[in-house]
Amino acid sequence: MTFLEEVKRRRTFAIISHPDAGKTTLTEKLLLYGGAIHLAGSVKSRKTQKYAVSDWMEIEKQRGISVTSSVLQFDYDGCRVNILDTPGHQDFSEDTYRTLMAADSAVMLIDVAKGVEAQTKKLFAVCKERSIPIFTFVNKIDHYGRNPFDLMEEIENSLGIRAVPMNWPVGNGEYQGIYDRATHTVDLFAKDETHGQKKLASTKESVDDPAFRELLGEEVHQSLIDDIELLDIAGDAFDFDRVRAGELTPMFFGSAMTNFGVKPFLEKFLELAPAPADRKALEETVSASSEDFSAFVFKIQANMNPNHHDRIVFMRICSGKFEKGMSVLHRQSGKTVRLSQPQQFLATERTIIDEAYPGDIIGVFDPGTMGVGDTLCASNHKVTFGDFPVFPPEFFARVTPKDTMKRKQFLKGMTQLAQEGAVQIFEQPHAMDSFIVGAVGMLQFEVLQYRLKNEYGVDLVMNNLPYSVARWVKGDVEISKLKGLDSAMAVTDNRGRTVILINNEWQMGWVVERNPDITFLETPPLNEA
Repeated sequence: MTFLEEVKRRRTFAIISHPDAGKTTLTEKLLLYGGAIHLAGSVKSRKTQKYAVSDWMEIEKQRGISVTSSVLQFDYDGCRVNILDTPGHQDFSEDTYRTLMAADSAVMLIDVAKGVEAQTKKLFAVCKERSIPIFTFVNKIDHYGRNPFDLMEEIENSLGIRAVPMNWPVGNGEYQGIYDRATHTVDLFAKDETHGQKKLASTKESVDDPAFRELLGEEVHQSLIDDIELLDIAGDAFDFDRVRAGELTPMFFGSAMTNFGVKPFLEKFLELAPAPADRKALEETVSASSEDFSAFVFKIQANMNPNHHDRIVFMRICSGKFEKGMSVLHRQSGKTVRLSQPQQFLATERTIIDEAYPGDIIGVFDPGTMGVGDTLCASNHKVTFGDFPVFPPEFFARVTPKDTMKRKQFLKGMTQLAQEGAVQIFEQPHAMDSFIVGAVGMLQFEVLQYRLKNEYGVDLVMNNLPYSVARWVKGDVEISKLKGLDSAMAVTDNRGRTVILINNEWQMGWVVERNPDITFLETPPLNEA
């Protein structure tokens, strides 16, 4: 296969949704149909002791939630599929945001009973800002759900995007199958008792078949014909240019838990989803078809193998062919680094690879030189991708090790977890053996305590602080000269920039008034493309 053919067969996408809409379950079922796994371990299946393949961290298995992004890859129908499974929990939205930077398209998962929820709106806004084409999968139609027309209207009203159904649920609230608008056939799914752990057989019938009318019942059959007629007359026609522009979302119905409609969705999605796109860098727009290597780091994960305390850097390849052991330029340090032991993942199961192409996600070992957002490129063609935005933390705590003899492990653990972006870490001048940690949500603190104990053997003492607002001070400013900081705390972030922590927005406004010559920023200054 030529270089360009390899690039064109890549499909790299993220799955976004509100917590509990079934994101990890859908990921598993896509892997099941892709042949990557043979028995899906759903987070809901209490009768079996299988865990979700993409939830690899112990805390995820215990709670049945995803708190890190997983990178999963498989081949299907001639395509090389890279799925980025993201945390649904809102406390980890920063990890999700960074993951979306690495995706070429997104699948938005919506619960048929709940519709568009708060977290979905936030993540949708990120996709829209980045002009990522969005595909909608309405999940859980094996349960009683809302009218599909109501859902289409809600998507348009709350997200500002029109939906074009590619298939349509059969039944009035109690759904029995899916009608495919392209082939004019209906899939009726066999009910089974395996918790959706194996591929389901389905019965395909033409909608005009009299036997089929009998099977469904007159009322359901007539309702389906009326719905389809209305869609054909009043609905939007599928237009890929509008999908690419973020004005239209192809809409699919199904149930990830019972495999209902997953295979037709996967096949249609791979047909419609875009191949790797060009990327903006500070110097130029990097073409995916360029043979000069470039990539950016969007995620760092420490201790995926707890026995070795390893540190894996996940990067998205933007251009050029990656080859095992190649040397590239690390833009931020100016040093040449050798990318050793490149791996691709199915959660913790790793495969050493020899080559990878634009659109692929690979993990490489890193001794601690790279950070999230860093660029790697060919030394003869230098490019720099823009910094990732940082979410301003809203919760703060002071952390110290319970056992002072574990100071070394504490410092190592805190530094590594901060490089991952799990929490933001600040230092107070002259404060020994303690850090101020900032988080977007309280669950991040729990995960920090859990991981330090389990991965580094350090018990933490955590004291919550009263602050809820952080502001970065622009330029070199002597802190002692700032006025009105009596109830605030001045700290420095991991790059040595001054940050003011203060109780609330009102007090911050007062500090801004007292220091008219100083610029306070809600997020650290970015090096943007």
